[in-house]
Amino acid sequence: MPASSGRTADTLGGMRTIEVYADIVCPFAYVGLTRLIERRHEMGRDDVQFHVRSWPLELVNGKPVAAHFIHEEIDEIRPQVAADLFTGFDPSQFPASTIPALALTAAAYDISISTGEAVAMTLRRLLFEDGRDIANADVLAEVAHRYGINEPYDDSKVIEDLARGRERGVVGSPHFFLDGTSHFCPVLDIHRVDGALVVTVDKAASEAFVALCFGDVG
Repeated sequence: MPASSGRTADTLGGMRTIEVYADIVCPFAYVGLTRLIERRHEMGRDDVQFHVRSWPLELVNGKPVAAHFIHEEIDEIRPQVAADLFTGFDPSQFPASTIPALALTAAAYDISISTGEAVAMTLRRLLFEDGRDIANADVLAEVAHRYGINEPYDDSKVIEDLARGRERGVVGSPHFFLDGTSHFCPVLDIHRVDGALVVTVDKAASEAFVALCFGDVG
């Protein structure tokens, strides 16, 4: 993807923030973020954090995301690149909308980058590992209480992220911006062969992206 204009990975006080546009129900975003955070810990680079911005697929596509479609993707992704993930996914608990959870995530980022990232990943783990409905008000209240987020929080920042993402040329979930460059789903190679979803890790491309994310912060 072409580079976007302006600074998109901010470095301040020795900290780097990488922006990611993604929806919570996107299994590819979950795999990519999980693997990058694992590598961050392995490399001892906790000075690099992810600002996960809203890319609500229900608004992008003009229709709700279908639980059976995500379930089929997960069934194809797991044996290929993510046997350790999606262990408790329950399509019967699939959220009718991710906008309330995205709004909660945006409110968490108002507290701090680390709080926002923690909430972004907690909501994804609740959905994909614990089989919980992240559109449920009680589930959202539980997460808000855990991270000290006060209600009310609304969807205005979700809509703002969507508009800004469109301006920046976001093409799907996940889409990363850092150091003036733009990368759609850089960790995974995804394509279809005779209608079947084929997901692989392009090791060379993945390592190049890891190096870009966790290179020295000047």
